[in-house]
Amino acid sequence: MEKLSGKDKELIRGSWESLGKNKIPHGVVMFSSCGSTQDCLASPEFLDHVTKVMLVIDAAVSNLDDLLSLEDFLLNLGRKHQAVGVHTQSFALVGESLLYMLQCSLGPAYTAPLRQAWLNMYSVVVAAMSRGWAENGEDKAD
Repeated sequence: MEKLSGKDKELIRGSWESLGKNKIPHGVVMFSSCGSTQDCLASPEFLDHVTKVMLVIDAAVSNLDDLLSLEDFLLNLGRKHQAVGVHTQSFALVGESLLYMLQCSLGPAYTAPLRQAWLNMYSVVVAAMSRGWAENGEDKAD
């Protein structure tokens, strides 16, 4: 797994400090394309997915100094996504949603260096999930 710079870690931690305390509302912003906010909040499946995505992000932020410790978890998460038919392109869509949520939630504090730091972290997460996704697909092909 790639390493993040000290500056990346500092920017990510600083921005997540307030966002991580209110995961569900910020997660709803991430996935607000489901329709109205009321429709989203009325769906247990939607809220379950939001919660899980936000917990993965929280785990990554909590383990910035040792992202390798998440490798098995992320590989398994990729396998699970492949098993239920989620394509790896969806990982990029979640990344775009994450950046959108950060921009909406942080306002002027959302800077180009902050955006890049989050992209760097998210690319590490997606790379591990994609490896797990691919490994699961290979297992099924045998």
